[in-house]
Amino acid sequence: MKDVNKLLMIEQLDKKLAKYAQIEADLVPRGGWIKAIRTSMNISLLQLAKILKKSSPTVKELEEREAEKNITLKKLAEVGEALNLRLVYGFVPKDGTLERIIEKRAYSIAKEIVMRTSHTMKLEDQENSEERLRKAIKDRAENIKNELPKYLWD
Repeated sequence: MKDVNKLLMIEQLDKKLAKYAQIEADLVPRGGWIKAIRTSMNISLLQLAKILKKSSPTVKELEEREAEKNITLKKLAEVGEALNLRLVYGFVPKDGTLERIIEKRAYSIAKEIVMRTSHTMKLEDQENSEERLRKAIKDRAENIKNELPKYLWD
């Protein structure tokens, strides 16, 4: 049985995530956004520290932590707010969509299940044809994809 709500939720998330897919991973400036924006707007460390009501060393540490990917979203949002910027974050599926991630995982699980069964049948001298195995894997994968069982991610 298909869980229509789950499928709809995946479809809606894929539409939202598609907007992020246009953003390249290398888009983030080497030294981080805080430093890039600060220097491009010709704001000194001292000036940004004053805007943030923090010390210069603290702002320098924020920039370093961002460059090392060791900063919280809360801190990034605070800096953005102080500079009249809005923090935006999200995930981009490496395979294009959440649906594609699910399909690949379902296929992998289905293949494992079908091949395990096929091996048992082979031992009993009841081996299936390649075509029949492909169809069985495809059908099982489709069922797994539609049902989204918890074991999909085990």
